[in-house]
Amino acid sequence: MDLIKTIAEATTQLDAGWRNELGLPSIPVLSHQSLLVKVYAPRGDDPQTPHMQDEIYVVARGRGEFVCDDKRKTFKETDLLFVPAGKNHRFENFSDDLTLWVIFFGREGGERRRTTEILR
Repeated sequence: MDLIKTIAEATTQLDAGWRNELGLPSIPVLSHQSLLVKVYAPRGDDPQTPHMQDEIYVVARGRGEFVCDDKRKTFKETDLLFVPAGKNHRFENFSDDLTLWVIFFGREGGERRRTTEILR
């Protein structure tokens, strides 16, 4: 089993026009129990809808604005973004090279912990 995946390897199929079942440029690269890792590379706009699991994005390339519910934040390469299950979210005003690792985890509906905090 290949335990290392580079962003270049993961984006090869996306660059060839790969789209998921919803027509989004998203490709799975790893699945293990409740964990699913994908690469997502929206172009132009980001039409995604809320997901059933908690989700982490790691920005591999690009920059822009991330909107989650009523909060808007700018992001850049290497940033980490968290989205609780069921939350409306999208990327806006992003660069043409935006490429993200997307990590889905946990049970449907999200983890039971009620608070989220940034650790120092």
